[in-house]
Amino acid sequence: MSPLVFILLFFVATPLVELYFLIQVGAQIGAIPTIALTVFTAVLGGVLVRLQGLSVLMRVREASARGEVPALEMLEGAVLLMAGLALLLPGFITDAVGFLLLITPIRRALTLGWLRRRGVLRPGERPPDKPGQPRIIDGEFHRDD
Repeated sequence: MSPLVFILLFFVATPLVELYFLIQVGAQIGAIPTIALTVFTAVLGGVLVRLQGLSVLMRVREASARGEVPALEMLEGAVLLMAGLALLLPGFITDAVGFLLLITPIRRALTLGWLRRRGVLRPGERPPDKPGQPRIIDGEFHRDD
């Protein structure tokens, strides 16, 4: 399936599914509580994204100060941006996806999986966990004198 078709289906199907669930929840608990719940999840999500975003920003600064490239932290920041967008959209499914992306192990697994699919990391390899931990790169060389 081409990316354009996937994006089109996403932008058509997601609002329809969200609308269906909003109507179903509104029928069960009422319109005002449904609107209040939607606003509450957006506000709570915004606060949580901001807190985690500041944490990621501090890790980016620390890695930069050590002279390292903060690639993993930058990818986590991009995933946090997607989580924030999902949480700001009205609806329960996008809120669930946004809250799942706020869980650090899930976010880290997504970013590491993306790096492995792109060939940046080998299947069993993990980036250095401890600050200042050396990264070992295998290779062969010969000296020409």
